[in-house]
Amino acid sequence: MNYFLQLHRLSMRFDSLLEEWGVSVLALALRIFVAWQFLKAGWIKLADWESTLSLFREEYMVPLLSPELAAVMGAGGELFFPLLLIVGVFSRPAALGLFAVNAMAVISYPQLWQFECPAAINDHFYWGLLLLVLIMVGPGRFSVDQRIKNMDRLAN
Repeated sequence: MNYFLQLHRLSMRFDSLLEEWGVSVLALALRIFVAWQFLKAGWIKLADWESTLSLFREEYMVPLLSPELAAVMGAGGELFFPLLLIVGVFSRPAALGLFAVNAMAVISYPQLWQFECPAAINDHFYWGLLLLVLIMVGPGRFSVDQRIKNMDRLAN
């Protein structure tokens, strides 16, 4: 039993270090990766706005919104929320906003479910999962949110 406890203690030796720094490094990598996926999509929409409007009028079936408003909101969300996420300010609301943009893309583009290659729909599932992880664990140490939290803690 003593040997087991020593072995267990050894396996747990770096847990606090990993929890403190490893999660922050992972959160930073996730923030940059997911944000980059949406930034690229938003930039493409902005670069060819007429094609974007055409897509929203003819392909995407966004409920409740006009195609023009949906295009502005979709591209705006793809460009605004990733910037917040990369910097790490209002990170959880930004991740939640991107999650909503991602969910709306899946809902409004039913052809995603019918492609022979499931990569497109799977990408949306992966991004949604990564955004949920960021919502749950937060942005980590390498973020403006953490700096503000530390400054607030020192002030009070």
